[in-house]
Amino acid sequence: MTEPGRRGRPRDEGADGRILEAAHELLVERGYDRFAIEDVAARAAVAKTTIYRRWPTKDHLLVALVAKIQDEVAVADTGDIRRDLSVYLTAIATGLDRMRLVGRDATGEGDRSAGVVAELVAAAARHPDVGDVVRNLFSRRNALPLALLERARERGALAPETSSEVLFDQLAGALYYRLLITGVPIGADYVERLVDHALAGSGVTRHPERN
Repeated sequence: MTEPGRRGRPRDEGADGRILEAAHELLVERGYDRFAIEDVAARAAVAKTTIYRRWPTKDHLLVALVAKIQDEVAVADTGDIRRDLSVYLTAIATGLDRMRLVGRDATGEGDRSAGVVAELVAAAARHPDVGDVVRNLFSRRNALPLALLERARERGALAPETSSEVLFDQLAGALYYRLLITGVPIGADYVERLVDHALAGSGVTRHPERN
């Protein structure tokens, strides 16, 4: 017995990838303000309705792009919680600094704007549905480093009373505070110091060379 045919045009399974790739290119080139759905559609060679069926606004599309970018950052568990956190958070910080500079001069000298990240935070505050998408994105993504911290606590690398959630809030919150409030660049050296201080409060001693 054959399966009844579906009505309508079949979904182009490759369209999502082309759309997100085009969105990334245009965001880097033009920044948030000059980013437009019609330009994404033209570059991805799809109809605007194809994009709107998936993402009803440019904010929804950009949240999906941020999710894709974050999903490309691995959360490794080598058994060295200090190193694993430093590597992961440095990759996140690098991405945040890159999003800060999209659509601007390549040097970014003197520019302390939070860029696209601030625009998406504002969109999440304005539109409850965008806010729900953003919260779901971070909830799903943050489950990975939270699991990393839980495994470290279970094997004794962190004090038994350590709250993985509170510890991760300290680390991630510091990065976003630096990006959204102070505007100071987030470098690898800062991330390492941040991890050192956070872990010191969880019973982990610093590496001798960092004392």
